[in-house]
Amino acid sequence: MPDILLDAWQGLAPSLQDGLVLAGLLAPAVLTGLVVTFGFRPLVLVPSLIWRYRWTNLVFVALIAVSVGLGVGLTAQERGLRQGTARAAEKFDLIVAAPGSEITMLFAAVYLQPSDVPLLDGAAYQRIVSADNVSLAAPIAYGDSHDGAPVIGTTPQFVSHLSGALVEGRLFGRSGEAVAGSAVSLRLGAEFTPAHGMGDEADAAAHAGAGTVIVGRMAATGSPWDKAILVPVEAVWEVHGLANGHAPERSAQIGPPFDPEHFPGTPAVMVHAETLWASYALQSEFTTDSTMAFFPGTVLSRLHGLMGDVRQIMSMMAIVTQVLVTAGVLTGLVVLTRLFARRLALLRALGAPRRFVFSVVWCYAATLIGGGALLGLAVGHVATGILSREISRRTDILVDASLAWPEFHLIAGFVSMTMLLALLPAFLALTRPVIDDLRG
Repeated sequence: MPDILLDAWQGLAPSLQDGLVLAGLLAPAVLTGLVVTFGFRPLVLVPSLIWRYRWTNLVFVALIAVSVGLGVGLTAQERGLRQGTARAAEKFDLIVAAPGSEITMLFAAVYLQPSDVPLLDGAAYQRIVSADNVSLAAPIAYGDSHDGAPVIGTTPQFVSHLSGALVEGRLFGRSGEAVAGSAVSLRLGAEFTPAHGMGDEADAAAHAGAGTVIVGRMAATGSPWDKAILVPVEAVWEVHGLANGHAPERSAQIGPPFDPEHFPGTPAVMVHAETLWASYALQSEFTTDSTMAFFPGTVLSRLHGLMGDVRQIMSMMAIVTQVLVTAGVLTGLVVLTRLFARRLALLRALGAPRRFVFSVVWCYAATLIGGGALLGLAVGHVATGILSREISRRTDILVDASLAWPEFHLIAGFVSMTMLLALLPAFLALTRPVIDDLRG
């Protein structure tokens, strides 16, 4: 029987599975409400209790909303960041570099966080470009910048592969021309001189006289390349006093084919094959003692595995925070019940059943909890948007997070747990002596 149920569950659509999980998490709260209110209509008294101490009640609702909103906002960001980093690496099928750290080269070649690494020489590049099923082998050379934007040397073919059609202008066709990323502030026709290095260590005078003009602009990629300036790789080599990758009689050429004898070296080569099996074959072929070939997606999956642990920690922190808030809210509810203890005592003196008074207090607490959770959805939506924009600004990776089923499940679990705990202040309200409460 369990196998049949498991097969039936796995045969359901994912959205239906998520909906059933949500219903299951909310079921304890619903069943508790049905049992507590069975045979009574306590909700007719709850609005007056809420209005009598409306500002205090509003504080409790806001406290719950902020706790829920920030908790689900943080968990949504982790998922959005994973999706953003994966989207940024989509165009990088296979990276070939000198042996070393795959993670270092991933951050350098895909996310433009340059580091000192050995170079692939002309012979290695020639083996790559000459391999069967290679449709694109683009060198990626970094190390220069302009006003904080990395200046990357590559080929026109790579620009087309990365961005597709340009949103304005054209591809670079000679040294001294560049294509700007979508987020670069330089306009078409603007001229700049690359600085040697990045950040505070950049030397603006090192490449004096190497004026470069923006002739095109890429479409947005949602990656750090949106803030990069792409130039011919020949220009990067020339400005550093190296050969430009071509024999003297073809020194004005831009892009492949390159002459192995005049190829100065490149930190990485992005390789694109038309089929998946060809990419795996190339990865195996160029994993040697002299070259390292890796799929950025594979390295990302390992990093995301580590982030999965981070997600569990973040989820646990969110739950612990909400439990602490719940404890505070329940303590506050106990205090609030003392504020209207005289009204509850009057109900009991007039003959109201103890279970009716119990249901009134529980429904009052459940209303505050439910209202805070619903408001928390709105807070979470706003917090998610703000956090996504800030992370995108700081990482240059487009993070477009939104609340989804995991966040709804987290809220549902919180609501059920809190409403079950709300039975405690309802029970404590019945333990108070009626005569003392009537006397005030």
